[in-house]
Amino acid sequence: MGVTLTGTLRCKTPEEAARVRAALPAHVALTRAEPGCVSFDVTPTDDPIIWTVAEEFTDPAAFDAHQARAAASDWARETAGIERDYVVKGMP
Repeated sequence: MGVTLTGTLRCKTPEEAARVRAALPAHVALTRAEPGCVSFDVTPTDDPIIWTVAEEFTDPAAFDAHQARAAASDWARETAGIERDYVVKGMP
């Protein structure tokens, strides 16, 4: 089994949600192209400021590489401070 991350991305304001919507397409495309990415979905909910997040990577090394890339990305800068409630399984 690989590494999975599930949970929610929860904005506080419509302005934060607008930043997520603007930055999300590039973040999804870049993540899905990463070696070891099995699946990566960030899906809007019925609430316009909340998204569900579901990620799967082949192994801890692929997950760590994703985290490193994402931390230095436009996505990280645009969504800094937005609440994330994630559960990660499969990491040592």
